[in-house]
Amino acid sequence: MGTRPTPPRSRGSALPPRAAPVVGLAMTGLGAALLARASASVASVVLLVAAGLVAAGTARLLRAPEPQRDRRVDVATGLVLVVAGVLAVVLSSATVRVLVLLVAIGLVATAVAELTGSRRDDRPTAIALAVASVALAGVVLVWPRLSLWAIGVALGAWLVLTGLVTVARAVLGRAPRTARPPRRALQRAAAAGALVVSVALVVGTVVVHRGDVRVAPDAFYSPPLAVPDEPGVLIRSEPLTTGVPDGARAWRILYTTTDGDGRAAVSSGTVLAPLDAGEAPAPVLAVAHGTTGVTPRCAPSLAAQPFADGAGAALERMVAAGWVGVLSDYVGLGTAGPHPYLVGPDTAHAVLDAVRAARSLELDLTHDVVVWGHSQGGHAALWTGMLAGDYAPDVPLLGVAALAPASDLPALAEGVRAEAIGKLVSAYIAASWAEHVDGVELREVVTPGYLPLVRRIEDLCFTGRDVVAALATASQMTDEVMRPDVLDGEVGALLAANSPDGDVPVPVLLAQGSTDPLVLPAQQRAFVATRCAAGQAVDYREYEGLDHLSLVAATSPLTDDLVAWTLARRAGEPAADTCA
Repeated sequence: MGTRPTPPRSRGSALPPRAAPVVGLAMTGLGAALLARASASVASVVLLVAAGLVAAGTARLLRAPEPQRDRRVDVATGLVLVVAGVLAVVLSSATVRVLVLLVAIGLVATAVAELTGSRRDDRPTAIALAVASVALAGVVLVWPRLSLWAIGVALGAWLVLTGLVTVARAVLGRAPRTARPPRRALQRAAAAGALVVSVALVVGTVVVHRGDVRVAPDAFYSPPLAVPDEPGVLIRSEPLTTGVPDGARAWRILYTTTDGDGRAAVSSGTVLAPLDAGEAPAPVLAVAHGTTGVTPRCAPSLAAQPFADGAGAALERMVAAGWVGVLSDYVGLGTAGPHPYLVGPDTAHAVLDAVRAARSLELDLTHDVVVWGHSQGGHAALWTGMLAGDYAPDVPLLGVAALAPASDLPALAEGVRAEAIGKLVSAYIAASWAEHVDGVELREVVTPGYLPLVRRIEDLCFTGRDVVAALATASQMTDEVMRPDVLDGEVGALLAANSPDGDVPVPVLLAQGSTDPLVLPAQQRAFVATRCAAGQAVDYREYEGLDHLSLVAATSPLTDDLVAWTLARRAGEPAADTCA
């Protein structure tokens, strides 16, 4: 009596025939859910990550023995993945770093299993999947304080691709041999897809974190050994040709100024004038720039487009109309840093002294000066209006235009401290003030573990590709940059002291976008109401549907309004007062 032959096991899938497609589809579905909900709540992402790890582990545990494959490898890998998934739920209240570590362990374990447990004829597929897994593990580990979004994308992509491979193996393995597509080619194509996606994530990570090519200030920004004590003295100047609008000429300038305590300092800047100077003296626009960073290489005068900041289109129109633009870099941007970021008196002095220094160029300038500023520059413009009468009576102002100004610093720090842009601004403040303010120690101000990230942001400018790198770094911080108790202590008091809440004795235009995510409209309205109650005349204009940057775009209605308002100041027309 013969022995009944055992039917050969399908080599298309080592899983039980009914379990293979179910588990594969589950992995694919969970991966797709992670990709779709990578920005969901922490609890949702943790549950999806845990379920995905358990599904991947189950797929390993259910694999049946195969020739030339060590079953123990699959069991060990499956147990590691399942345990990692369970721990993700058990430790859901722990930091994101714990979740990152669990995901990375699961991915590396899978890579080891693919390399050590694969059959010889499946080795190319195994190598591709292993490299993809290790690459994704590197993505989740390299990003500092990896955000849940990145975890969702990395693990989601891996689950989708490995799930599809599992389903493909099951389906192809059960098809009649004569009807089977080229199995190895399809499996290798799927593995290659996983490899391409993972490598793309790695390359994207490198590109994002690299930022711009480092440009160091040249010798122009280094002052001589002997510098005049008097503020507003032009130390040197040279023609500037980069980014100069048609019909205009420009210079870089280096000049003396003082900080808020009256100590001598040196600042750089730029001057933009019409090619045809005309016969009459030219009025002056003192333009205070917005946030560009806190290190010397972030000076606007070093940028490819030094006159594009803020209301750049309006500035070009004013220069074409015969005005001269004077733009300070502020102290510490261009010159030795770091820059005293959002320190009101320091930036106001630099703005006023730039106007004084520009009078030494081959230009015929009037004493008619209007100050503009956007964002940080709006903060500087208001401070310039507050201090001009005492600090620089020889620079009489006709008006101050503050566009989305950082007007209430405590409210600004509180309102956006949980957002990526708020964390970036907080990092700039912390890094800058730790260098300039006695008693502020960076290590004591920032959240434990965030010191390296703050240092990285400090070295990045808020321009070009550096913006992406800075925001990417800021987005990886799961907590606020500054400790909560700090805002209630000395730093909070310093923020209040540097808020421009003093009287400006000239007409003030304050413009705000209604959808601004950084300088929140409600906070701006509250600031205006407070200034109005204090007797300050303000022409407050809120622009519906515009955010922080679109407010000063060339197509913004503010462009025409700003030009008209500025011309009206020189014409001596009465200024509107929305407080009345």
